[in-house]
Amino acid sequence: MDTQVVLLAGGVAAGAVTQRVTGVGFALVASPLLVLVAGPFQGVVLSNVLALLTSLAVLAATWRDVDLKQGLQLAVPALAMIPLGAFVARRVPAPLLMVLVGTMVLVALLAVQFSRRARMPRGMAGTLAAGAASGFMNVTAGVGGPAIVLYAVSTNWDHRKFAATFQLYAVVINLASLAAKGGVQVSASTLLISVAALTAGLVGGHVLAVKLGGEHARQLVIALSAIGAAAIVVKGLLSW
Repeated sequence: MDTQVVLLAGGVAAGAVTQRVTGVGFALVASPLLVLVAGPFQGVVLSNVLALLTSLAVLAATWRDVDLKQGLQLAVPALAMIPLGAFVARRVPAPLLMVLVGTMVLVALLAVQFSRRARMPRGMAGTLAAGAASGFMNVTAGVGGPAIVLYAVSTNWDHRKFAATFQLYAVVINLASLAAKGGVQVSASTLLISVAALTAGLVGGHVLAVKLGGEHARQLVIALSAIGAAAIVVKGLLSW
């Protein structure tokens, strides 16, 4: 089996499992591998599509815990930053964009990993900063979750409500990101493999949700994402 097919299917399935178990993490795991397979622009677009589908599936099971007001307060600044992110994504050369995407993911992962020290300001300033950073990174790197995770940790947001609200937020932001960048332009086989892996991951995640602790899933997200992000940076540097 082709190595890229294995990376694609494995990354998407692992991302779906993680998002179902913890509420976040699909893009952190899948986006670096999708960029390796489909390129820095279309890889992020595909990540947006699959993250949208994942969030819709998880939202269907968690919608009762959604904090609508909080979700909208985060979504507004994120939406405001998406046009700028789309402009950057379209005009930056591919090798440079790969380095930027990989670096942004690595920095975000380090921030989440050491989130006891990394804190966003409380109040509206923190909400605006988290939403804006998330929106920009979602459209350029396909990973909007780390900024929102930092916000949740900084404000001691109840995890159940955070996980549910994040799904609604992710649906809005990914729809806007796709509208700003246009539709996905990858092969039918790539799309089919991605959707199949996504479905398998969601089913597996549903089974694991009651068995796997959130902290174990979180550490797995960080490890897999760091490997994928580092690979993107290396590929971008080699293509310079």
